[in-house]
Parts: sequence; C-alpha cells; structure tokens
Amino acid sequence: MTVIRDEVIPIQQRSPDSDINGTGNSDRARELDPCRPESTTDISAAEEFLRAFHDAHPEAGPLTKRLAEVRRAVAETGTYWHTSAELAYGARIALRDSGWCTSGAPWRRLRVRDLRGLRNASAIASECFEHLRLATNAGQLQPLVTVFAPDAPDRPGPCIWNEQVVRYAGYTLSDGGVLGDARYQGFTAEVQRLGWKPPSERGRFDHVPLVVETAHEGTKLLTVPRDVVQEVPLEHPEFPWFRELGLRWHTVPLISNMQLLIGGIRYPAAPFNTWFVGTEIGTRGLADENAYGIARHVAERLGMDTSTERTLWRDRAIVEINRAVLYSFDSARVTIIDHHSEALHRLAWLRSGPRTGSHRPMFTVTKEAAQRARQGTPPGFRSPEPTRLRYDVLARMSRRCLGTDLPED
Repeated sequence: MTVIRDEVIPIQQRSPDSDINGTGNSDRARELDPCRPESTTDISAAEEFLRAFHDAHPEAGPLTKRLAEVRRAVAETGTYWHTSAELAYGARIALRDSGWCTSGAPWRRLRVRDLRGLRNASAIASECFEHLRLATNAGQLQPLVTVFAPDAPDRPGPCIWNEQVVRYAGYTLSDGGVLGDARYQGFTAEVQRLGWKPPSERGRFDHVPLVVETAHEGTKLLTVPRDVVQEVPLEHPEFPWFRELGLRWHTVPLISNMQLLIGGIRYPAAPFNTWFVGTEIGTRGLADENAYGIARHVAERLGMDTSTERTLWRDRAIVEINRAVLYSFDSARVTIIDHHSEALHRLAWLRSGPRTGSHRPMFTVTKEAAQRARQGTPPGFRSPEPTRLRYDVLARMSRRCLGTDLPED
C-alpha cells in the first residue's frame, strides 16, 4: 500500500463564518449560476472519500469515529469540514486523476495552501497573486493548489471568473479586427463595462483584471500586479527576425475557474498550476486565427506559399512557432514540456488503470463557468463564430485519435 504523506500550508485555518447569506438552491438556478451551492452535502460521497483517505492514511485514526463525526455534522448543519490532511489528499488525487497533472509534476509533493477561511474578494485576489509569486520560483515552477472557502448549504463560496489568473485582453477594433487575444474579446468588453480602464496605450499583451465574485460583495475587479507576472520574450533558434515580432507569454498557467470537488464538498475557487505544454502557447494561443493568429505572418516571413492550403504552410509555420516557444522558455530556464512527451505521459496515465469510485475527488469546470471566462456575462453578447476550423479543434481531434483528449473548454 502506498501511503501519501500530505504537506499542507495552513493559513487562516478556521470553520466557515455563519453570517454571510447565500441565495436559493434550485437545480435550475445552480445550472445557470456556477457560483451557487448545493442544498446539502452528499453523505455517500463523503463516506466514499473518507474510506479512501483512511486506506491511504492508516495513521489518521479510526475510520468509524471519523464517519460518525461527519454524519453528525451533515445531519446538524448540512455539511462538514475537511481536516487539513483530508484536504491535501483530496486536492492531490483530484489533480492526478482528472488528467490535469502534466508530465513530471510531483503530485504526491503538491503543495496545498489551505485558505478556507477567506471569503472577501480583495483577500482572495491577494492570495492568488501570492500563489503566482510562489509558483514562479525563479523559473523552476512549483505546482501549487490554493483552496478558498467551500460552499455551505445557505451560501456559496467565492468564485473566480477568469480562466487563468493571467490572461491577455482582446480589444475590438473599428474595422472588426482584434488587438490582442481574440479568445477574450467578450471578456475584455465585459470587464470594461464593469469599470475596468485599459492602459492609455493599448497593446497586444495587456493583462485583464482578476474578477472575483462573492455572495456578500458581488463582483469585484482587481488589477493583477505587474511584478508578480513573469513573462518570456519569444525568439527562434534560427531566425533572428522572430524576436522582432514582439511576442511574449506568461510562465505560470494558474487555472482559476475550475471547481474542486472532494467528498461531497465543492470548493468553487481552488486555483492550481503545474506548467505549460508548449503547444498550449504556440498552437492554441499564438497560431490560432481565433487567438493571436500569427501563423500566416510567420509563414510569409519564412517565404512559404500561403495562396493554397495544399502547401501545408499552416503546419510548417506552427512547427516553427512551437520551436520558438520551447527554445525561449528553455533559454530563460523556465519549466515547460513539449507535446510529444506530454502525449506519452497521458497514454501511460490512461493505461495505468481505471479510476474507481463514482465520487472521487476532481477538478472540473461547468459550461457556464467556461463561457463566463471567455465572454463574461453581458446581456445578449455572442462570441464571433470562428471563420475556419480552429487549431485547437484540430489538436483535439488528434488527441482523440491518441486517446489523450482533455475535457472540453
């Protein structure tokens, strides 16, 4: 039996407050609002998780005693409180088994920051920024999970709108084009509507604010401090002109809109990071015409014939863009992995056997939360339809052939 030793960073560890009122909890309302809590904890999910935890941690004490405590707490309050060790174990298993643990990430040594006592937007944002500082680790990225307050039967926990803590704005231009990352065109328009003021001189890599929603404060916008974001300027190992394109990318993929489910408890704000797979930057971020769309420009600089798709100029340009990403991160001594190594890792993960249990810990994202991270929630807003098959769709088709597909965006 493998015993997982849990290292947790307890910060402001205390039970949830009881003076913050929530909203109703009908199934339809929960479906429409990713931040809305369930009415009560699923006791079967709690019991399944606790049995798994005690199997892995025989030193944790009698299972029967802990089960009795949890059953009593759920009967009296509708929920229960994870111990620090249970929280750390659940977060690690969720990262390992949900397919988001990139190759080489030491999930057994994943650091879990226990911030369940925090419910105010400013404090949550501050700790997200501290998470970035700690995870950056001078380029040797440190996988971390920061867990904020869970849902309670009478009130939701806080949630974060942003897909990642660091994302680049996409400004709609008068000619219909986009300056910046077109994937976040809708989100950028929404945060502007909510009061965000872009820089006086707008650029292609402006950071959108962090949007935190809480039951007692509503929605708050908080500026991401420039000094917590490490970025790598991109250059190519063979083509000096590539640096003249002025491209760069942030180093830490701090995913922030996924919920963490552990033993019937939902943590709607539990940002976590590992490190980038190079194609997430090169193919999905930079090459895709529905993001930065630089593939054609790179192909033309390489002297390729872009008048017909039969020359496969897109494929050849994407290879060079991804080479530039890997070369630049390696030159800056920042942790990154190539997609071939990652594919082998995921195939090995799939072959390691089925994940048993219907209520195992997991990171997951609802369709509503994914939509909010791209579009915000402006009434009547519709994202522009892709003009052609997106590179990330092509990549997903390839991953399905390999059996390494990830959850839908």
